[in-house]
Parts: sequence; structure tokens; C-alpha cells
Amino acid sequence: MSNARIPDHVVVVGAGLGGLRTVETLRAEGYAGRISLVGAEPHPPYDRPPLSKEILAGAWPDERAALRDPDELAALGAETHFGVAAVGVDESAVELSDGTRLAYDALVVATGVRARLLPFQPEHPAVHTLRTLDDCIALRSSLAGARSLLLVGAGFIGAEVAATARTAGLDVTVVEALPVPFERVLGEQMGALCAQLQEENGTQVRAGVRPERFTDAGGRVGVRLVDGTELVADCAVVGVGTVCDNGWLAGLGLAPDAPLSCDYRGLVDGSSAVYAVGDIAAWAHPTRGEAVRLEHWTSATEQAGVVAKRIAGTEITREADLVPYFWSDQYGLKLQLVGRPERAERVEVLHDPGTIKGTVGGYFAEGRLVAALAFHAPRPLARYRRMIGAGADEAQVREAVAELASR
Repeated sequence: MSNARIPDHVVVVGAGLGGLRTVETLRAEGYAGRISLVGAEPHPPYDRPPLSKEILAGAWPDERAALRDPDELAALGAETHFGVAAVGVDESAVELSDGTRLAYDALVVATGVRARLLPFQPEHPAVHTLRTLDDCIALRSSLAGARSLLLVGAGFIGAEVAATARTAGLDVTVVEALPVPFERVLGEQMGALCAQLQEENGTQVRAGVRPERFTDAGGRVGVRLVDGTELVADCAVVGVGTVCDNGWLAGLGLAPDAPLSCDYRGLVDGSSAVYAVGDIAAWAHPTRGEAVRLEHWTSATEQAGVVAKRIAGTEITREADLVPYFWSDQYGLKLQLVGRPERAERVEVLHDPGTIKGTVGGYFAEGRLVAALAFHAPRPLARYRRMIGAGADEAQVREAVAELASR
């Protein structure tokens, strides 16, 4: 046990995965003090990955996205403030939009990010972003009466929406400003493979051209591209990245729309009582010192566990995983990414079965494997994840490739 004083009241702002896991871990570690859980959305905590797939497709009822049922949530003994946003904070209390002021001894920020908008994006009932359950419900309603969909931006969420819409029989077009979709995240070679997966399933991909403005298309959605082309669809989804949702933190001297820089156990730099987990947090790497922000489901869970144990005064025996993990479901394939592809100096295909399914790409920096991307190849990926964590060099990777190929 730590000798640090255990706080009497922990306020957790953000009622998504990271916020809920923080509360759950606090209770699991024996914390008996007061906990307040604040969420700007009216819904109790829910899971986001199904929003672009099962919930959007109507295959699951909306309530199936809930992370806990009402009885499980009540059993945590936390005061809940749902449908009420945090609008301000100082070094002792959080101010809510309904006028409530919550004094805290420890504050955990888990508000995540919001969808970035295009500067010329109109307020139009058929132009959507997808970040929240309400976003999903609105988009699902539009898709129900649509025959075509236009996606502006080729990110993973957009790719999953494209797969959902194509499976439902819609004509789908993706517009991406980069020459190769996913190039910024995955590199040219693997990005091209992701684009190929879309095209093989009937989605039209227009890469290397930027949208210039939306146009009036008589009730439909029109987008003019910089090359003069105009695309028209029944509805559109804009997926051009995210913005950190932290303007309410200005009272602590923190910059708006920027990640919260933290030490390697989640304490916000310059603070003794404010922590951050999930998409909004940039945690220092414990050995390299660099700040790393991860918008991954698994990272939010692991960071919440570390912060909760730190607050509860429990010995931390396992840090947040240094090998990030992310997955995406598209057209019946599970794409899995481990590690830090943005660190790579070189990318190469480690396994090439001649089809997209089973392909594995390796990312190397300074002679070591730093990331791997697998297209529905869980066994090799599990092996490479362990190797990334161990700092495997290229010779060790070659041995693993040969061994896996011989099975």
C-alpha cells in the first residue's frame, strides 16, 4: 500500500469506457469513498465500437451497446450525473451545466474526443459525423431511406461505416485527400491493401483529391472536389479525425483542444490531483519519455486501471500495456494492429498468402519490429505482439516468419 493520503471524493468526468472502468477499478481495489461520475450524454456508459457496425446496421438493439445494466451500475455506489456536461473547473471543484458544483480531492478526466468538422461543413440533416450513440441513431435513420452514401475521409470508422452500408446494399463512395487511403497511419503499402479491400467489396474509392465545398443537390448531398468533379449521394458521413474535448479545463491553465500531457501513470503534468485516461490523455513512455496518445479501446481500459489503483493507494504491479492494440471489422475480416506504426522507418509484408485475408505487414524502426498489421491472421499477430513488447530485432522476426510459414 502507498503512504499517500486516499482522497475522500473522486470525480470522474466522462462516462464512457475509460470513466466507467476507473469507477469499477476503484471499487474493486477497496476504495470506499465518494465517487461522482459525470457524463454529458443522457445515456449510461456504452460501448462505441458497435456504433459503426451492429448498432448502425440495426442488428443489435440500442441498449445492447450498454456496458453495464442499471443494477450493475447502481451496485458501484457512484453518484451519476448523466446528460450534464462539465463546463468549468478549478483546483478544488468541477462546475456542471446544471449549476452543480462538485468539490473533488481527485479528478479523473475521461471525456475523450469529439469529431472534427470540415470548415465548410453545413448543418444538413443528411450530413453526419459518427462519434456518439445519438450520432449513430441519426445516421441509421438517414441510411434507412437511402440508396447511396458518400464518405469524406478514409479512416477506420469510415471504413466500417462503408462496410455496413455496402452490406445493406447501398452504393458507397469514399473521398480521401491523401494519395493512398490510410497512408498516414499505416503507410503506403498497407494503406493500399485497405483500399483494395473496400474496392473488392464494391466501394468506390476516390483518393488524392480534396473536397472543396458542399453543394445544393435538391434535398440530396452534393460535394464538389478540387478537380471540379461533383459527387451526389442521399447522405454523407464526414470522418476527418478528432479534436480533444477539453475546453472546460481552461481554469486549470490547460490548453484547449490539446491532449493532456501526463506522467507514465496518468497524473496530468503540473497537477497533484488531476488524472487523465483514454483518448484525451498523452501518457509519457516510462523509458523513452515521449508523450503517447492512443485512441484505442484497450488503452482506455488499461489506463483506467492504473489511475484507479494509484488513487486507491494500491500497489501497481502492471503498467498500461506498452504495445497498443486496435482492431476493425470490415466485410467479415478482422483487421488487427499492434504497436506503434507511426514510429516505423520501413514497412514490409511478412506473410503474403496471395489474398488480403491472412496478409501480415511488419513495421520496423532502428532494426526492430515496432508494429504489425494483420488481415484476419490472429495467430501470427499474437506472436508478433509478444515480440514487439520484447524489442525483437529483424533476425528474430525472420525466424518467426519462417516458423509460422512451416506450420
